[in-house]
Amino acid sequence: MNWQPCANLPVIRERARVYRQIRSFFNTRGCLEVDTPLLMPTTATDAQIASIEVAGSDQTRYLQTSPEFAMKRLLAAGSGSIFQVGHAFREGEAGRLHHPEFSLLEWYRVGYDYQQLMDEIELLITSLSLRQCSFSRISYRDLFREKLELVVDEISVEELRGCCANRIPDMNSSSLDYDQCLDLLLGMVIAPTMRGYQFVYDYPISQAALARIRKDDGSVAERFELFFDGIELANGFSELTDAAEQRSRFERDNALRLARGLPQHPIDERLLAALESGMEDCAGVALGLDRLLMVLLDLDSIDQVLTFTE
Repeated sequence: MNWQPCANLPVIRERARVYRQIRSFFNTRGCLEVDTPLLMPTTATDAQIASIEVAGSDQTRYLQTSPEFAMKRLLAAGSGSIFQVGHAFREGEAGRLHHPEFSLLEWYRVGYDYQQLMDEIELLITSLSLRQCSFSRISYRDLFREKLELVVDEISVEELRGCCANRIPDMNSSSLDYDQCLDLLLGMVIAPTMRGYQFVYDYPISQAALARIRKDDGSVAERFELFFDGIELANGFSELTDAAEQRSRFERDNALRLARGLPQHPIDERLLAALESGMEDCAGVALGLDRLLMVLLDLDSIDQVLTFTE
């Protein structure tokens, strides 16, 4: 039986260095390190995310897909800017870039918007890389226009299905909805052509589960993702602070889950109560540390940076 770690010792030491530098980076920038539970009675309602249920003696609990909801409760309690390094879980994710248990760096900056948070990510990654890095930014609309000559605001779901069928071999797109088509085109057609660190920002409002809508353009959300050579590294927002709007989005998520034949999840009433009590304007982001280590060390598989996979 093979008992050896997956990652070799130099990689394990490099992870330790990265974690030390992350803590130093945020400590010097006035962010409080926090710790939140992995097991909670609620989970993300997002139809794109599959949570892992854990049956208990008192009630069903979920391994958290992100510490986001708990961290927002801390923000509402007056914590100020905070960060957390920890593990997260998603069901059914396995492959070169995926593992059901993975490491996240998540942080929230009070008084920041999503553009300022992108600036801070550039500083952090440059610091962790020990060399100067270059970054580019492009809006979601411009990315689809530049790469596929598609106008995402005007194209119909039928046209998107046809585009998926034409551009993705052996794809049966007849039952896909608008956002599923866009996700597939981004992940399977556009991402392989992306090079270097690139932010994609201003996502359609249909993909804004927890993000604030832009005041000067009600068709897009203040959301971004960071990619490196097409590998998604981070997902961030200017955070939604309106409790009523957040409840409405959770309910829409569950309706979509029902339509897709997925289990519905209980809404996090504690989060909504925290938002109702008042949460300062802020921006937050989750950065996948395993994938970032792959990039920093020029490795091909997530298994090469994980201490153990079983």
